[in-house]
Amino acid sequence: MNVGDEVAITAKVRDRVTEISVSVTIPSYDFPHSIIDRTTEITHGQEIELAGDVTHVDEGKVRRSGRRL
Repeated sequence: MNVGDEVAITAKVRDRVTEISVSVTIPSYDFPHSIIDRTTEITHGQEIELAGDVTHVDEGKVRRSGRRL
């Protein structure tokens, strides 16, 4: 992977946290993560795809900008 490449991961919705954010679990990431979601259609257990461009690569770890598909 290189900076500028587009990557995507699948996350599973845990719960709605606020009107505009939900808590998700991401495979290989040991902690819940919150994302912004302004829709009301998301439900517990639903899988969603998160995509973004690689912004940094360091010793096999990749950072990305984020957006929901």
